Amino acid sequence: MLLLDQLTKAWALSALDAGRTIDLVWTLRFRLIFNTGAAFSQGEGLGPLLAILVLVVVGLLVRLGARTGDPVARLCIGVIIGGALGNLADRAFRSGDGFLGGAVVDFVDLQWWPVFNLADAAVVVGGATIVLRGMRGGARP
Repeated sequence: MLLLDQLTKAWALSALDAGRTIDLVWTLRFRLIFNTGAAFSQGEGLGPLLAILVLVVVGLLVRLGARTGDPVARLCIGVIIGGALGNLADRAFRSGDGFLGGAVVDFVDLQWWPVFNLADAAVVVGGATIVLRGMRGGARP
C-alpha cells in the first residue's frame, strides 16, 4: 500500500502541476493540493503533532495485528498501517517547515467531498471493514 500510494502521488505531482485538473467522470477529477493539516485539511499547521500521533497509533495497530487470528482483520490492519505510513512519509520527506512539517499530497477530487489520496482511502476502507466485521460478529480473537 505504501509503495502504491507513493507512486500515485509521484504521478499526481508530475501530471497535475501548474493548477491543471483532469476531469474523469461525473464529479470525479484529479486536482493537486497540499495538506499541512489533518483529515479534510482541518488543523492547518498541526502536521508535526499529527505525525507523532500517527506513529503511536501505528505501534498500537502492529500490536493488535499480531494478536488477532482473523486474517481479514490482519489484512485491514496492514492496509491501514500502509496508508498511515504513506501520509507520514509525505510529512517527513516533502519540503516543509521543520520536523515532520511537510505537506501531504492529495489529488482525488469528487467536488462534493474533501480532496484525498490513496492512503486516505486505504485508512477509511480498512477501518470501516474492521468496524463492520466486528458489528457482524465476524472477527475472531
